[in-house]
Amino acid sequence: MGNQFKTALLLTAMTVFIIFIGRLLGGQQGMILAFLLAGAMNFFSYWFSDRMVLRMYRAREVDASQAPELVATVQRLSRNAGLPMPRVYIIPQEAPNAFATGRNPDHAVVAVTEGLLRLMAPAEIEGVLAHELGHVKNRDILIGTVAATMAGAVMMLATMARWSAIFGGGRGDDEGGLGGIGLIVMSLLAPIGAMIIQMAVSRSREYQADATGAAIAGRPDGLAAALEKLGGYSKQLPMQANPSTAHMFIVNPLSGRSFRSLFSTHPPIEERIARLRGTTPSNAPPPPPGSGKPSSTSLDSGKAFWDRMANR
Repeated sequence: MGNQFKTALLLTAMTVFIIFIGRLLGGQQGMILAFLLAGAMNFFSYWFSDRMVLRMYRAREVDASQAPELVATVQRLSRNAGLPMPRVYIIPQEAPNAFATGRNPDHAVVAVTEGLLRLMAPAEIEGVLAHELGHVKNRDILIGTVAATMAGAVMMLATMARWSAIFGGGRGDDEGGLGGIGLIVMSLLAPIGAMIIQMAVSRSREYQADATGAAIAGRPDGLAAALEKLGGYSKQLPMQANPSTAHMFIVNPLSGRSFRSLFSTHPPIEERIARLRGTTPSNAPPPPPGSGKPSSTSLDSGKAFWDRMANR
């Protein structure tokens, strides 16, 4: 009930936001067009947004014959969580990361990057997969996917406003719209508003998914070690990610970009690690890959194990 309410609240908030932008862009006529757009986006985001996100990242579906170790791990963790087996996808990117999507547990998808499979040890990959299944179990995958679709719509409207201002479009104040300067200001503020809405629905979900994932895996150390490495890799291996989908990933793929990090959709990694380990977080950033104390499972053995899978 909680997440259903949050989904409805998110859809309402984004709908009102889009209508407001339409009002500023084109007065009453713009408001009507924005309302129709929001209604279409609500329908589309519920039924098709997961497919759109997977296509955006050129993710390919794999089965037990193509990725036996990965699929077997997801099957085992799904049984632990009491969930239906989700579809499994691999994203062709070197930056290690992962996300879950779908409208409910019966139509769930877990997607991981090739970099995650190559750079993480098996216990750490298990922790990441358990975290993503935690999102599925908590029934918040729809919230994240809907937020991605609606945020993308807001950013599209902001781009339209920017081009309209450049070419002298826009209605005057007496017509209920904005002039050229107002359009430029709105085009800059609208994406920030979309990111704030993403932040509101995303940060608390990550803490919950961390806790649920640790319970699914039966231990928190794999996920904690994975988060530590992911924090370092995110600054060294930039991911080609759309800002509207940043909140869906286990760690923010835009964390290396200073402006985007001001509006991070994720809580601090050191705080997440501290909660998993039951310790007080340090103010120091996570160490970069290859430094500090290694995880209990050798990275080299993990790379060899998952390279066999990735090269099938």
